[in-house]
Amino acid sequence: MDRPKLVFITGPTAVGKSGLGHRLAREVGGEILNADSMQVYRFMDIGTAKPTLSERQEVPYHLLDIIDPDQSFDASEFKNRARLIIQDLHLRRIPVLVIGGTGLYLRVLQRGIFSCPKPKSEIRERWQKAAIAYGPDFLWTALKEADPLASSRIHPNDTFRLIRALEVLEMTGKPISEWQQWEQKTGQEYEILWIALSLDREVLYRRINTRTEDMMTKGFLKEVHELLEKGYGPELKSMKSLGYRHLTEVLKGNLDLKEALDRLRRDTRRYAKRQLTWLAKEKNLNWFSPQEFDRIRTKIFEFLT
Repeated sequence: MDRPKLVFITGPTAVGKSGLGHRLAREVGGEILNADSMQVYRFMDIGTAKPTLSERQEVPYHLLDIIDPDQSFDASEFKNRARLIIQDLHLRRIPVLVIGGTGLYLRVLQRGIFSCPKPKSEIRERWQKAAIAYGPDFLWTALKEADPLASSRIHPNDTFRLIRALEVLEMTGKPISEWQQWEQKTGQEYEILWIALSLDREVLYRRINTRTEDMMTKGFLKEVHELLEKGYGPELKSMKSLGYRHLTEVLKGNLDLKEALDRLRRDTRRYAKRQLTWLAKEKNLNWFSPQEFDRIRTKIFEFLT
C-alpha cells in the first residue's frame, strides 16, 4: 500500500500558519492535524490562538482540546494519536494538513521517536526541588557542564526540559543529546511536503504585537483568571507557557499589566527566533510568504496528485 502523504505547514509564531492552513484545507478538501503543543489543552483558547468554533465547523480539526491543563502529553503520545488519525484519513483518501510550530511534533512524524528511558518520579522530584531552591539557572548550569549540546538547545528558563535532560543523564549515564540522534532516513513512514512560512523580521514582530493586543481584547486575562479559579496553578507546564505565565503574575499582584505585556511581546519574539533557528536546520523545506496562497496551493496539488 502507498505511504500516506502529509503536508506540513509551519513557521514562526504569528506568521499566519493557521489562517493559511484553514483556507488550504478547504481548497483541497483536507482535514487539519494540530501540531501545536499548547492547543491540545482544554480551556486554553485565546492564548493559544485556537481556531474558532465556526472554523472547526467548516474544516475538521484533530488533536485540539484533548487533555486538561494538569494532564501530561508528550511527543510519543502525539505520534501515537496522530498515527491513528492519519491512517484513517489515508484509507478514506482525505488529504492531511499538519499545521503548527512545535518542531518536536513535526520531527517525530518525519523521523520517528527516540527510545529514551521512561521518567523516574524520585529523580524528577529531586531536580524539581533543586529548581525551586536554586532557580532554573542552577539546572541549566548543571546541564551545560554535563551535556553542552543539550544545554545549547534548551532555554535556561525551560525547567521541564532541563529536568528531563538531567534525569536521563542520571538514569543512563548517557547525555540526552546522544539519545536524540534521529534516524537520518526521513519520511520512512510518510511522504511529506514541507511548507515553511516566513516574513520580514520587522513585519513578523509587528504581527506579534498586534496579536498580543487582539488576545487581550478577546479576554485573555479573563481566561487566565478562570484557569486559576479552576485550580490550574502556575507550577503546571501548561501554565508556564507564553502569555499564561505573564498574566498569572499580573493576577497574583507581582507584575503590572503593562510590564507583563512588554515581557510577553519580548518573549514571543525570542520564541519566534528559536523556531526559525530549528527550521533553518531542516532539509527540503519549501519557503513561502503567507501572501503566496496561489503558489502554495499549486505546490500542494502537485504533491497530492
